[in-house]
Amino acid sequence: MAEKLLEHVQDLRIKIMSKKDKDQKEQEVKPKKAAKPSKKDIEKALKEEVKQEKDKFLRLFAEFENYKKRTTKERIELYSTANQELMTALLPVLDDFDRGLVELEKTAEKSVLEGIKLIHNKYKSTLEQKGLKPMNIKQGDDFDVDFQEAITQVPAPSKKLKGKVIDVVERGYKLNDKVIRYAKVVIGQ
Repeated sequence: MAEKLLEHVQDLRIKIMSKKDKDQKEQEVKPKKAAKPSKKDIEKALKEEVKQEKDKFLRLFAEFENYKKRTTKERIELYSTANQELMTALLPVLDDFDRGLVELEKTAEKSVLEGIKLIHNKYKSTLEQKGLKPMNIKQGDDFDVDFQEAITQVPAPSKKLKGKVIDVVERGYKLNDKVIRYAKVVIGQ
């Protein structure tokens, strides 16, 4: 009997302890009532959100406008310099043609020379229609690094020619105001 009584006391202790734990847990778990936001707070939050969305939209719109302008500019630039590679490849042919004409003027018949000149002029005018322009650099012009490349320096024959062009070895060309080949010149020292 004493044993049963001891068991019964222990069961009661366990029940009491578990009830206390349960009550503590319920108190901890009960959520505190959150204060309801007022209409002014909701309105203020919504206005702020609308303001942020408008700002995002304006930035996105401005970015798109800049993209359109940039691509339009790139497209125009591409069209204006699309022939650059071809023109650069044709320049040595034009140079050879010019040198050949100089030599033909010394030896050839007039009729042959006239025929070659007609072909040369047609070739040059076709290139010029596509935007190719020769740079006109003469002896005595100031040396300009934006359009000329000095291949050598020689003693100047006179003080006037110091720092100036003495001879043009290879003519320079522009394609639509962009230098595609610098003139190769000899300058006075």
